[in-house]
This record gives sequence, structure tokens and C-alpha cells, in this order.
Amino acid sequence: MEKSPLAALAEEQLDRARTSSNGRSATTVYGGSGRSLRQTLIALAGGRSLDEHDSPGEATVHVLRGRVRLRSGATEIEGTTGDLLVVPDARHSLHADEDSAVLLTVVAAAADR
Repeated sequence: MEKSPLAALAEEQLDRARTSSNGRSATTVYGGSGRSLRQTLIALAGGRSLDEHDSPGEATVHVLRGRVRLRSGATEIEGTTGDLLVVPDARHSLHADEDSAVLLTVVAAAADR
């Protein structure tokens, strides 16, 4: 069994994002190395974004802190602390309206494992 202190990790990553030239920071919390499930804590300083990119597979974004907007094409959804957003299976972007930390959970497609 393992335990991850997400609140403390979110604060640590937010501190890094605030001082980073691109306004973001991330760390893998669980998964990778051939596993089908990966969870990544991503911190974005207010006003910063993850530019549009392809969908990584079946995924969700759990907003741990702050306010973000998930956009795909002309569709946009806002998420605030505690919200769980389903990532569309299409190109999308994520924008932080204020300092924000999210937990991205991705289930890799069988071909990606």
C-alpha cells in the first residue's frame, strides 16, 4: 500500500509553477513504466495554459485547487476545487483562471502499454 499527500504535493508543484518560466509544473503520482493507469499532478500558475494537444486516452481531470477551463473546439467547461472533468477524446487545452492544481488520470490504450 502507498499513500500520496496530494494537498502537500499540490502546494509544492504550485510553488514550482509560480517560479517556472512557463508557469507550470508536474509530477507523476502513480503509474508509468508500462502500466495502464497513470496519475499526474499538474500545477498551473493563474493565467497559464496547457496548449491544445491530442487526447492521451481515456482521461479525467480532478481539480484539487483553483479554477480551470477545459476546452475542446467550441466547447468549454469550467472546473473548480472538487470537480471531476472528463477529458474529451479530441484535441483539447486546459487553462488556469487562477493558481490551480489538478490530478490528471489517464488509462492508456492497449496499444500504448
